[in-house]
Amino acid sequence: MAVNDALAGTRKITEEAHEQQGGQLVPTLNDFSQELTTLNLGPTHPATHGIFQNILQMDGERIISGVPTIGYIHRAFEKIAERRPFYQITPLTDRMNYCSSPINNMGWHMTVEKLLGVTVPKRAQYIRVIMMELARIADHLICNSILGVDTGAFTGFLYVFQEREKIYEIYEEVCGSRLTTNMGRVGGMERDLSPVAIEKLRKWLKEFPAVMKEFEAMFNRNRIFMDRVVNVGPITAEKALNYGFTGPNLRAAGVDYDVRVMNPYSSYEDFEFDIPVGTNGDTYDRFIVRNEEIWQSLRIINQALDRLPEGPFHADAPHYYLPPKQAVYKNMEALIYHFKIIMGEIEAPVGEVYHSVEGGNGELGFYLISDGGRTPYRLHFRRPCFIYYQAYSEMVVGTSLSDAIVILSSMNVIAGELDA
Repeated sequence: MAVNDALAGTRKITEEAHEQQGGQLVPTLNDFSQELTTLNLGPTHPATHGIFQNILQMDGERIISGVPTIGYIHRAFEKIAERRPFYQITPLTDRMNYCSSPINNMGWHMTVEKLLGVTVPKRAQYIRVIMMELARIADHLICNSILGVDTGAFTGFLYVFQEREKIYEIYEEVCGSRLTTNMGRVGGMERDLSPVAIEKLRKWLKEFPAVMKEFEAMFNRNRIFMDRVVNVGPITAEKALNYGFTGPNLRAAGVDYDVRVMNPYSSYEDFEFDIPVGTNGDTYDRFIVRNEEIWQSLRIINQALDRLPEGPFHADAPHYYLPPKQAVYKNMEALIYHFKIIMGEIEAPVGEVYHSVEGGNGELGFYLISDGGRTPYRLHFRRPCFIYYQAYSEMVVGTSLSDAIVILSSMNVIAGELDA
């Protein structure tokens, strides 16, 4: 479709959207006699936070219409995964939302466990919760601190990135990796929490709240920041639901949907925490909701660490979980299981499952069909960024170019998850 045709098709949508969001109609292309400007925002502009493009039609600084374009980074993960043994798919999930890789890893493992009928011990479930909530905090810190950078405030970014680095050090102690973690295994964790990991975690839990309070003090009531984000890029609850929003962007619009509460997994039902909800669905609400979710994640981590059960850190599932290396050297049965798993010779049962987790950006789901073979027959990743990015072109209509940057930043569109 030609760009002009696509832009013309958004006129009616624009009017309906802004009638619902304040009653003020935004001028359409027909209302202007002067020449308009077509601006390519992306795919390589640093303000887009990833490899994607928005073709904006502008009257001066005001955006009249926009057409999003994706596909610049598409890697066909779903088709690649359909040619890999189940346990080898975990590194692919790392590269979706790489700001919170452990959540992707755990979500995939739980999907396969649902297909296999594997029950994971409580200790492994609690460790997973700790790692997933650390990942959520890291994800939200990146989003909100970079939103500050996009509004001209660099200091907060420097403050919290030190804390993100400490989270990565905990990851490194748990699994040996930092950004793309490949954390855990189908059936549980690769290794138990070491005393060093627990010590680092407790030290961080003690020190981080003071830094977070300082970060909030710099932004929450900062007049310059509030002028840039309040009533910028609002979306109603009804419109957000129609677009398929989940996660912080939906909760900022006033809908208290959270997968951890609606469909608990990995023992989330054992923990007490609140679901932060906004009212206006604007950039400011998205910022505040993510900040509050960081505090709730801290509550969950403290509860999980204090109540960490004794017992094994992985399921008794030798067909799917790699045996200890020392056992492989000495035990023939362990050697056989190790060989069959590594060579991808373990067949999964026939079945069709869907499992979702509350990712950093919303409901991250895995739809898996198995025909009884050694690889998935069909696999689909439900990436929340891909779902809600479609609303961006409508949310920026009538705003200025500088507003479009902070709206995109507050939505936290991660290119790897948008365009897997």
